[in-house]
Amino acid sequence: MDKLQAMHVFTRVVDSNSFSGAADGLDMTRSSVTTIVQNLEAYLKVRLLNRTTRRISLTPDGAAYYDRCSRILADVEDSENSFSSIGAPRGKLKVELPGSLGRLMVVPAISEFHARYPDIDLMLGVGDKAVDLVQDGVDCAIRMGPLQDSTLVARRVGVSEFVTVASPSYLAQHGAPLALNDLKDHCAVNYFSSRNGRIVEMDFVVDGKPVEIRMRSKLAANDGDAYLQCGLQGHGLIQVPHFLALPHLASGALIEVLPKWRRQPFPVSAVYPANRHLSPQVRVFVEWIAELFERCQLLRKGVTPSGDLQLPVSVLHSIGGTSPTGPTRLSDVHARDMVTSAFE
Repeated sequence: MDKLQAMHVFTRVVDSNSFSGAADGLDMTRSSVTTIVQNLEAYLKVRLLNRTTRRISLTPDGAAYYDRCSRILADVEDSENSFSSIGAPRGKLKVELPGSLGRLMVVPAISEFHARYPDIDLMLGVGDKAVDLVQDGVDCAIRMGPLQDSTLVARRVGVSEFVTVASPSYLAQHGAPLALNDLKDHCAVNYFSSRNGRIVEMDFVVDGKPVEIRMRSKLAANDGDAYLQCGLQGHGLIQVPHFLALPHLASGALIEVLPKWRRQPFPVSAVYPANRHLSPQVRVFVEWIAELFERCQLLRKGVTPSGDLQLPVSVLHSIGGTSPTGPTRLSDVHARDMVTSAFE
């Protein structure tokens, strides 16, 4: 039995949800596909598929084997592509993105990526769930914040600026803080980590150095959207990425305070496993993300970037960027336990 062929046939049966569909896609007879899968089950001594007259479904063993086969076949394809100078990158690419960054920046511009690389099948995980890149089979993830040394490799793709904001109703009742000493008379909405319960204090920059200030608080949230809504409802000061607050700053629903002491920007990095071959798909995706941030930086400086970037100009102006730097080894531990939808 050709094990690699058997894996390929099995995954095609699962993907097409039928033996006939797999046979058509592989230019094989249905009986050949059925025989290969049956021989594979006999070799493994487990049932991979539940079959009825109407449908097929994966058994628990089949689901686990399918995941393994998909990774192996993807690695084989990546290895072959890496030695080929002909043709554009192709194949599957699984990426994890922070919720707000994905929704406001990446997804609106994704048609440009597809136009450049039509043969890449992109699977976007947009949300706040902490994932293990190796365990979850993720090819690349975007992280915000400084990362520690470990087995992951990261490439800086940009930076995200932060603002301290409050609603007009809160400021009407409590006044606007004009200096950091005024914060003793104000309340903050705290963010706490869902992983360890730690409260994240507000950060500011004084004489070029970061200063953490603990404020009074009657309300805390461990979800980024809930945290933002608490600020919008007037429950206290909040500290969020500029691009997240921008629509509400433009509408007047939020007002920035203490702009002279803005906290240090967070680096934004693309990370991927060090022990996994860097596929052409990952390489071009990371370069594309870095280009998005570079264009944002040009727009902030008043320079019109080349290319047709399908992204709202208001969002672009709100995000700072830097040219990408070389890869460094970084940790899969997120920068800090900040607002999950924007920082993790």
